[in-house]
Amino acid sequence: MKLAEAVVALREPRFAWYFAARTTTTIGSAMTTVALAFAVLHISNDPAALAQVLAAHMTTMVLFLLLGGVVADRYSRTVIMQTSHALTFLTQGMAAYLVLTGTAQIWHLVVLEALNGAVSAFGMPAGMGVVPLLVGPDRIQQANALLSFVRSSITIVGPAVAGALVVGAGPGWALLVDSAMFLVAIPMLMRVGLPGRVRDGAAGGSSMMADLRVGWGEFTARSWVWLIVAVFGVLNAIHVGAIGVLGPVVAKASPVGEQGWGLALSAEAAGTVLLTVVLMRAHLRRPLFVGMLGVSLVSVPLTVLAVAPRTELLVIAFFVAGAGIEAFGVAWNTSLHQHIPEAVLSRVSSYDALGSFVAMPLGALVYGGLAITFDVRTVLLVSAGLYAALSLATLAAPSVRDLRQVTDSTPPAGPGEAPH
Repeated sequence: MKLAEAVVALREPRFAWYFAARTTTTIGSAMTTVALAFAVLHISNDPAALAQVLAAHMTTMVLFLLLGGVVADRYSRTVIMQTSHALTFLTQGMAAYLVLTGTAQIWHLVVLEALNGAVSAFGMPAGMGVVPLLVGPDRIQQANALLSFVRSSITIVGPAVAGALVVGAGPGWALLVDSAMFLVAIPMLMRVGLPGRVRDGAAGGSSMMADLRVGWGEFTARSWVWLIVAVFGVLNAIHVGAIGVLGPVVAKASPVGEQGWGLALSAEAAGTVLLTVVLMRAHLRRPLFVGMLGVSLVSVPLTVLAVAPRTELLVIAFFVAGAGIEAFGVAWNTSLHQHIPEAVLSRVSSYDALGSFVAMPLGALVYGGLAITFDVRTVLLVSAGLYAALSLATLAAPSVRDLRQVTDSTPPAGPGEAPH
């Protein structure tokens, strides 16, 4: 496939505006992981404090995800995203203000990240349901790869810049940029012009619980969906605990330091960029087979953190892991977009997110405790082995390893959609 064909989705004006909005918010969010982690550690040099802040965000997100999926399948997804962006601007802006003025306390960040997590629970399912309404089935992989490409390209620079800002000016500036970018993206989403939701009389009278039951039926009807989601419930708990909590702790106590940790996360983004360039041009015949092989590579940086935490080795390890994560991300989104009916896509994606994220708050808290009780590097090494084993075990299921990508070039219909 030629490069011009790989970016053909951008010729659709609505997708181009959506692409621009996603790019804008990614510019700020790319720096948040580093900025927030070291903002917490600056206030309290305690792994448990960082675990509490991360757990607060993830807990409220998990609590509201199913409601977010129902709302996104009932109403305009772009309006929901605009509202989510406005509230994120407020929550992140307040966090930035408190950090910049030196008045932030751990409980402030816990509350603000809890609010931000609840907001994300509505924005995430809404965003998941947008792409199939903007491009045809044959362009979904390319559209997802384009979105991933810009995210990854920006996050190459974002964590490194955030690391430099933490050292030179403090973490509050990165949080301030993140806040501002969500505000800038709102008028861009207004140009997407996604059709409004139209429901017949029976559907219009259905309850939230009825909508959730329909979504659950679609979710459980496909073994490849619920199996991978169940496995990722454990994988994500390991990831947020081992990398999100223990990673900065090991980095700060080793020659890696804050800036080296930022460089390592940037290298992860560089790995995703490499894969997105490939995936914009290559066709994944068995996307989930490739994706689960790829995600198992997250075990590589976990092993390096445990055995030899040095900046140059972490950069290489995170680069490899980033490529693997990207292979899974594009494969998974493309599989959902092609094989799940659009009318229930946000609900299925909310069950996906709930199952994948439900153990993440527990993972953050558990790893915070493990860091105090056991040798951190031993915990990381065990985590690496478990992560690889679980990832590869999914390939024993035929529904995962044999799922094929749709090649139909028919433009997407919009069930239940009508223009404003």
